[in-house]
Amino acid sequence: MVLKSLNDLKGIVAGEPKKTMVVAAAQDQHSLGAVIKSWRENIVEPVLVGDKEKIQNICAEQNYDISGIRIVHEPDIQMAVQTAVKLVHNGQGDILMKGKVGTSILLKEVLNKEWGLRTGKLLSHFALFEVDTYPKVIAVTDVAMNIAPNLQAKIAIVNNSVGCLTKLGYNMPKVAVLGAVEMVNENMEATLDAALLSKMNQRDQIKNCIIDGPLAFDNAVSLESAKRKGIRSEVAGDTDLLLMPDIEVGNVLYKSLVFFAKARVASVILGAKVPIVLTSRSDSERAKYDSILLSAAASK
Repeated sequence: MVLKSLNDLKGIVAGEPKKTMVVAAAQDQHSLGAVIKSWRENIVEPVLVGDKEKIQNICAEQNYDISGIRIVHEPDIQMAVQTAVKLVHNGQGDILMKGKVGTSILLKEVLNKEWGLRTGKLLSHFALFEVDTYPKVIAVTDVAMNIAPNLQAKIAIVNNSVGCLTKLGYNMPKVAVLGAVEMVNENMEATLDAALLSKMNQRDQIKNCIIDGPLAFDNAVSLESAKRKGIRSEVAGDTDLLLMPDIEVGNVLYKSLVFFAKARVASVILGAKVPIVLTSRSDSERAKYDSILLSAAASK
């Protein structure tokens, strides 16, 4: 199965038991709008941790009926995040979501050795984009967590992402390892890593996917471009997952797709005990809703 649209995520979670989602510092309008929409659609059972009065005021202003939703009152931001993470740590949540709090504060609690959500895996960011100019949903990793991943980190990022795609119904997703060029250049580390990842995949050191690289962005997403350059590849022009060389490239691509291409996006942090909805403050309510859908599908 390949996702043609982010709406296909609804089919994956339909009929599944509702996931309990704990929202840290829930007093945020766009987050609450997305949470309540997903609650009404029986996707999640929310637990709102934060300033109860502010949460209720926002909901009153927006005419949100939250009479059936559990609220854990904790007005202090730091304590609200800690409480939310502890609830998930203790098995009372299937998904963690960031509300009105800085990413660094949330991740500090997620990585806490006593009550955090560590699994021994690398945490990585995974995003799905629906772009009008591409015939299917395309995944991008990592644009928000790992600054300059080395080869071992890239292996972990690929494994996290392929595991998620498998839960979404993909069989042997096609992974393009991006570089500025499609040839191996000893002066360009990204191309060396790409070649190693491709060969490791061929030798079954990285499983359950098909990896090719280095591929420039045009070759990864355009079969015509790949043909013009004489590239023979199972991945070129039919990519399911784009592996970024570093966070700068990933962040620019992410925001270019959203603001220039008007792409629809869903994103999640993988590698923790549960999926984490860690959207940007600039993300729309729709992006937060789609990210909840993705997290629910990823928590199967």
